[in-house]
Amino acid sequence: MLFKLSLKNIKKSFKDYAIYFLTLVLGIAIFYMFNSLDSQQAMLKVSQSTRELIQLMITMLNFVSVIIAVILGLLIVYANNFLINRRKKEFGIYMTLGMGRRQISKILFIETIFIGIISLAVGLIIGVFASQFMSVLVAKLFEADMSGYTFVFSKDACIKTCLYFAIMYFAVMIFNTFTISRYKLINLLTAVKKNEQIKMKNPIACVIIFLIALATLVFCYYKVTIDADSIMTEQKMLQIILLGIVATILTFWSLSGFILKIVQARKKLYFNGTNMFVLRQLHNKINTNIVSMSEICLMLFMTITILSSSLSLRNTMQKDLIEMTPVDVNLYKPAYLPEGDEDYTKEAVEDSKKPITQTLKNNGFDLNNLKDIIEIPIYATNDLTWGDTLGSTLEEAKKQFKMLQYDTAESLVKVSDYNKIARLYGQEEYTLNDNEYIILCDFDNMKSLRDEALARNEPIEILGKEYYPKYNECQSGYIEMSTSHINTGVILVPDSCELKNTMTEEMFLAANYNADTKEEKQKIEDILAGVGDSEFVQKLKDKDIELDGVTKISLIEASTGIATIVVFIAIYLGIIFLIASSAILALKQLTESSDNKQRYVILRKIGADEKMINKALFRQIGIFFLMPLVFAIIHSIFGIQFVIKLMAVLASKEQLLPSAITTVAVIGVIYALYFIATYFGSKNIIKEE
Repeated sequence: MLFKLSLKNIKKSFKDYAIYFLTLVLGIAIFYMFNSLDSQQAMLKVSQSTRELIQLMITMLNFVSVIIAVILGLLIVYANNFLINRRKKEFGIYMTLGMGRRQISKILFIETIFIGIISLAVGLIIGVFASQFMSVLVAKLFEADMSGYTFVFSKDACIKTCLYFAIMYFAVMIFNTFTISRYKLINLLTAVKKNEQIKMKNPIACVIIFLIALATLVFCYYKVTIDADSIMTEQKMLQIILLGIVATILTFWSLSGFILKIVQARKKLYFNGTNMFVLRQLHNKINTNIVSMSEICLMLFMTITILSSSLSLRNTMQKDLIEMTPVDVNLYKPAYLPEGDEDYTKEAVEDSKKPITQTLKNNGFDLNNLKDIIEIPIYATNDLTWGDTLGSTLEEAKKQFKMLQYDTAESLVKVSDYNKIARLYGQEEYTLNDNEYIILCDFDNMKSLRDEALARNEPIEILGKEYYPKYNECQSGYIEMSTSHINTGVILVPDSCELKNTMTEEMFLAANYNADTKEEKQKIEDILAGVGDSEFVQKLKDKDIELDGVTKISLIEASTGIATIVVFIAIYLGIIFLIASSAILALKQLTESSDNKQRYVILRKIGADEKMINKALFRQIGIFFLMPLVFAIIHSIFGIQFVIKLMAVLASKEQLLPSAITTVAVIGVIYALYFIATYFGSKNIIKEE
């Protein structure tokens, strides 16, 4: 009997379960998708280092999944609470007919199990098929070979998903039992007649508080964009974040009264149609949901910021990789190590006086594996530091960037040596007079400091001779390959500049592999990297010779891997935050519609037709959904700029717009699903007799 009654209840309350069901299905599908990557990676043809990066990403996603499970569990309990409150009268009738609390709990237990099984099945089906697209996405992001692609079902991900959600359902059952045990019959029977009282605020106070909150937000926006350098400490960042949160809460506290006051001043608009009713309803909704709407706004803000910044990061890194890896390999080693130093072997000291090509040859590396070889010395002296180059701007720089090491020795390269590298890299070549110098720098923050110093045309001194800047700003260019623009400065000096051998900091070599296919290049790479304990690398270790370097393949794999890990975790967290925000907003609105059902009955009695009532409901829900989203987007416009500034080495503003558009599009789809479900759910609630 209880089983049949439970099934009938589910059919009867199916529309009420729409938001609950949608949240469960989306949560299960996403949970399975991101936890099935372990099985999907097996079919991808990638290098060992890339496979290790994918494994690292899977490990991190497993950790994040625990956090996600807690968020979804709390969300499911919250959604279930709405359903319980909707059915108070029904439970009251059961009790008047002689049914005990234990039997009611059994009905809810059966319903929860049934809904759980259906949502789990549907969610897993969607997740299994969607995970196939995830495989394609992983392959594209990691630049893997998909020739061995097959349809994959992850048994481990399925078991994990079922286990996690079974625990969530168990928590819901306990919650239901506890909730039912606390209800009194009189409260259950009269719950439907309770009509929430409208709480009005002083409109003048609302206007004043709104203006104060707006001024505070403007101040926060200013600090995280124009004056961002002044808040680069943890304490100051925390202060601005807390100030922004308080300002957001005050904005929602005062917004309804502010809007009401503005619209009331325009009588024709205020008394037109159902505008007065809609405004009063909104005023009440916002008043009773200040904290919830603030939380939702901040969660949406985090979603937009996390997704946009991570996508911008990846796009920037991919773009920079093409520009910053023009050859296959860079090698460098310390030059002219001190004689008699116990830290260095005799072989290492002797080798430091030789070119890198000689080191390679002497230790068994076949130089025929390389082509387009260019080798140059890079000099440095403690008599010329960052502080010396900044000249009269040094004190200003110390105030602005306190963490920089201003006693760092500058790197010096003769212009003819640099031009050899520039020619190989396809970069601009330079010329210098005997008393001129050029600074190459592409790291934005350092470039701005150096540009200010160069603009003053102050000389630098090298071995007793003064040199003046040829340009009043840094020029583009670099020597060592990297994943992004991180060159903090290389000074080009004329060939006539006398630089001592003892000033040589390191020997540098740039070359391409003498190979045509990816497999042949990888073989040469494995010898240099010591994969499989190559004889060449073992000899260097035995002699304690320091030969380091970077390769195009390793840079691309590392950069692609890091960016992809960040993007995947950001997408995972972002979508869950979005689902949580949308579900809470939807359930809040459905609860409001249920509580205020009598007001719509009164509207019908005074002559409002269904079209007017539906229009009023649509506007209420639309504004209720739009308010936190609009504020979140405004917060994000400034927040993303601050994040980009923090990640100045990795991300650029040029990639921000397409990333933000993609993020808003994704948010729009999920947000719209919840809005539609909420609107039709509310329509059904207010039509009930």
